[in-house]
Amino acid sequence: MIAASIVLCLGGLGVSGYLTAAHYLSSSILVCSTSGAIDCEKVTSSAASKLAGVPVADLGVAFFLLMLVLCLPAAWRSERPAVRWLRTAGAVGGVGFCVYLIYSELFRVRAICIWCTVVHVVTFLLFLVVLAASGGWDAIGQDGQDHRLRA
Repeated sequence: MIAASIVLCLGGLGVSGYLTAAHYLSSSILVCSTSGAIDCEKVTSSAASKLAGVPVADLGVAFFLLMLVLCLPAAWRSERPAVRWLRTAGAVGGVGFCVYLIYSELFRVRAICIWCTVVHVVTFLLFLVVLAASGGWDAIGQDGQDHRLRA
């Protein structure tokens, strides 16, 4: 599970980095359809491609960098509840933000970016891996203590 989380973070970082490069250099470097329902250029240049003036692709890079740190072996072995909470909160927040972005693509922009969809899928898979590897929602009790059985 640790290896899977690292691979997913690196994959998400790579695609987010690609989208960031396309944002700052030229959206014409995107290998994607530019017409019809799948139109990466329309999505990545829309008003929905920024949040408070910050390109969403930049937020993706920051998210995957943070999650990569939280998914390193030392972080998984950490006994500190704050590390587990941050990793889980990051995964939940990532999925929540993806839901917002998917809504924006479908109902505001009315186009889908295939690269953005890859990031959404990677984020969802990372969410599943983080929950599975941490023992799910029941691993940490209401008192903040780890209640998983130790071998």
